[in-house]
Amino acid sequence: MNYSLNDPFKMDFESLEELAEMISQVLECPVTIEDANHRLLAYSTHDERTDPARIATIIGRRVPEKVINQLWKEGTIPALLSTKEPIRVKNMDEIGLGHRVAVSIWKQEEVLGFIWVIEIDKTLTEEEYSLLKKAAESAKNKLLQLQTRKNKKEERSQEFFWKLLTGHLANHEEITGNFHSLQITPASSYSLLVFQFKHNISGKIEQNISYLLTTNQRFKIMLYTIDSNQLILLVSADNIRHTFEELNYFVRQFVFNMSERYGVNEITPVYSSIYYDYGKIKHAYHESLEVLSIKEKFPEETKDIHTYQKLGIYQFFDILLQKRKSNDFENYSLKLLYQYDQKHNSNLIETLDVFLTKDANINDAAKELNVHANTLNYRLKRIAEIGEVDFKDPNQKISLYIDLKLRKYQNMQHL
Repeated sequence: MNYSLNDPFKMDFESLEELAEMISQVLECPVTIEDANHRLLAYSTHDERTDPARIATIIGRRVPEKVINQLWKEGTIPALLSTKEPIRVKNMDEIGLGHRVAVSIWKQEEVLGFIWVIEIDKTLTEEEYSLLKKAAESAKNKLLQLQTRKNKKEERSQEFFWKLLTGHLANHEEITGNFHSLQITPASSYSLLVFQFKHNISGKIEQNISYLLTTNQRFKIMLYTIDSNQLILLVSADNIRHTFEELNYFVRQFVFNMSERYGVNEITPVYSSIYYDYGKIKHAYHESLEVLSIKEKFPEETKDIHTYQKLGIYQFFDILLQKRKSNDFENYSLKLLYQYDQKHNSNLIETLDVFLTKDANINDAAKELNVHANTLNYRLKRIAEIGEVDFKDPNQKISLYIDLKLRKYQNMQHL
């Protein structure tokens, strides 16, 4: 039959599964239909010809993360997000992907999903490319219906999440009931993550965020919301052996992908401790915001710290500052060094700060200060003499470190 003279997809299909079967029948190839976040919506069933990537997608109900990452690297997904024309995808044995043709399903300027056709024993012709575009047009209405239902569920999810974040919902039975009504299985342990963006999050960036969160297969994300320039996530900590290590990897990978794929930079990620009581979400949220506050004041010192658990002495700065103020205390050694720096236009205080921040490592401190190790050793001798500092005394070093950071902290509060 010559399909170029008509449109076999110009009819009302009861489901996307029925459409997938029709596309497979017309093109004589296995077919899958996905949403914009690569979750499997439908696939043709009457065909045993396939490849490992398609099998994994059907079993997991979504495209494996390694396949998505490779398709980004190869430029396939960026191409699908910029054209309405079918795209030929080459064979990638390393991820179990055979030859394919893919087309995006569009609603005006928004991609709703994708149709993938595996070229097992044939290569699609230009005529069949045209039919595939008609199939994508036919799929649009079904995907719009799914999107409407999804948006309503997301509104309910976000309302529930904000009640948890603000402490307006603390009863265990009520919280559990809300989770189940949203068809979300609450984890027995969780962490709260906050990503702070430089600017308010636009609608387009929100779409990009949704894509990354949905295609992530490292953590189960139970709830998420956006508040001005902050993305807030509630993630499961169940069955994670090295939780903080895994969370570190997750937040860094998210920041990397936002930069690499979408050009969105200057994102600061933080996360809370592990909690077991959902009535404590408000506390977990404020804990995360406190980490953000400290990171803003000490960006260099805390650039590799993302959680309250790793803040160390910075957890207690507010208390220590009040203690110093109430006692009207001034570190005698630092006073002598400040006076010397002002009189001689030197930088002994900066040298001491960097040296102690680098855990008294000569080579690391010299590199940070951009001086030779011998020069640093000479400066440290001068610091010891002028400030009456004994670098062999761990108590004095700790006290100097704390008072240096408190002074910086205090100065930041006055800005």
